[in-house]
Amino acid sequence: MTRTDATAGGSARAGAALTGLGAVLRAELTKIRTVRSTVWTLLPTFVVGAGISLLAGLSFATQTPERQANFDPLFPAFYGLTLGQLALVVFGVLVMASEYSSGTIRATLVAVPRRGRCFAGKVLAAGLLAAAVAVPTVLGGFFAAQAALGRYGIGLGADGALSAVVGGCLHLVLLCLFGLGVAAMLRSPVRALAVLLPVFFLGSQGLGNIPGLRTVTQYLPDQTGWVILHLAGPQDEARWARDYGPWTGIGILALWTAAALLGGYLVLRRRDA
Repeated sequence: MTRTDATAGGSARAGAALTGLGAVLRAELTKIRTVRSTVWTLLPTFVVGAGISLLAGLSFATQTPERQANFDPLFPAFYGLTLGQLALVVFGVLVMASEYSSGTIRATLVAVPRRGRCFAGKVLAAGLLAAAVAVPTVLGGFFAAQAALGRYGIGLGADGALSAVVGGCLHLVLLCLFGLGVAAMLRSPVRALAVLLPVFFLGSQGLGNIPGLRTVTQYLPDQTGWVILHLAGPQDEARWARDYGPWTGIGILALWTAAALLGGYLVLRRRDA
């Protein structure tokens, strides 16, 4: 075997290695780490999520003893997620769609011609980083709020607390991947955010508070986790009760996410960069 043949063979093996899922995942994590605007979208998740939960706990702690005795201590613990989740949605959008706006998606598809593997690498990278942010955000918000509540605070062993923490982490990760899937379908960060942000702001903060529309808005992606997060109100009261339970709500969000990711993969597979 000549030196040229050996070099060619080594290059071919190196190229094949770069298309393995592990190599694709490492490449995606490297790209995310080296793009400041993408990384900095993760920080507000913790700052806003845990910070607002702390403020909510302090607010409840200053109320009258009668009101303190009748409120749910888990409500302020996760209230910050209603805004903190937006940063993770933006992060998911940027992981996928920023390459379309910059044109680097062409280089990505040349390096990883198998589009299913390329898409899986992006999904895994975004999901891992979202989980790395979600866990400290949810735990930080929980413990900050309970500390602020003083003698009315509870621990992780309290009824519903641990399931709410686990559900909160899943809620954030699934929403991030949902945003990634929508961005893959729309192939533009501007178009994706133009669709997603009105849904999150109008659906949850506006239309979701209108009783006549709640029967529909309760199934929006960002609202389905509210039961397990104790943000939907007392479920034993008809005016607050949802048509599904805590884990069913997380299941509905998982279906939203799966549908968005499937749609994103089909668009990436069938359309050129």
